Amino acid sequence: MAPRLKESVISLLSAAAEVGAGILMFAVSIIIAGVLLAHADGANQTALTFFTRLAGERGAKFVGLAAATVRSVAQGILGVAIIQAVLGGLGCLVVGVPAAGLWAFLVLILAVVQIPPLLVLGPIIVYVFSTSSTITAILFAIWSILVGMSDAFLKPLLMGRGVDIPMLIIFIGAIGGFITSGVIGLFVGAIVFTAGYKLFLIWLHEETETEPEPSKSE
Repeated sequence: MAPRLKESVISLLSAAAEVGAGILMFAVSIIIAGVLLAHADGANQTALTFFTRLAGERGAKFVGLAAATVRSVAQGILGVAIIQAVLGGLGCLVVGVPAAGLWAFLVLILAVVQIPPLLVLGPIIVYVFSTSSTITAILFAIWSILVGMSDAFLKPLLMGRGVDIPMLIIFIGAIGGFITSGVIGLFVGAIVFTAGYKLFLIWLHEETETEPEPSKSE
C-alpha cells in the first residue's frame, strides 16, 4: 500500500499547491488592480488612445467592451460568491454553528475559484444533525443545498448585464479561462472570447466592396 499512498499524498499536495498558487495570484491581481484603479482615468485614456490609433473607431468600442466584460464577470463571479458566503454564514449563525464567519469566508473562497461550497457546508450539515434537533438539521440541510445550487440561476442573471454579448459567450469564456489559467483566467478568458466573438461578427457582416466587372468592349 505504501507506493499507492505515496502517489495519493503527492497528488493531494500538488492540487493544494495549485489552489494556493491560484489564490496568491488572485490576491496579487487585486493589489495590482487597486493600483491601476487609483490612476483609472489616465489608464482609460491611454487605452482609448492606443486602440483608437490601432483600429480606429472600432478600437474605442473594444475598450468599452473589455471594461463592460470585466464588470459583468465580476458581477457574475464575485457577486455570486459574496451572496453565497453571506447566505451560508447566515445559516450557520442561525443554527448556532461555531465560527460562522470562518465558514462563510471559506465558502467565499471556494465560490470564487468555482468549487462547490457544499464541500464546506456538507460537513457542517453532519455536525448540525449530531448537535441540533432533527427539524433544525433538516431545515439547515435544505438551506445549505439551496445556497450551494444558487449559482446555477444567479450567474445567468448577473453575467451579461450591460454587455451587448450573449451571456453564454461570456460564461464559456470565463469557465474556459478558469480551466486553463485558474482564477485569473475567469476574467482573461471572458475578455478574449467576447472580443474574438465580436471580431468574428464584424468580419461576418462587414460589407465588402466588389470591383466592377470589366465591360465586354474592354
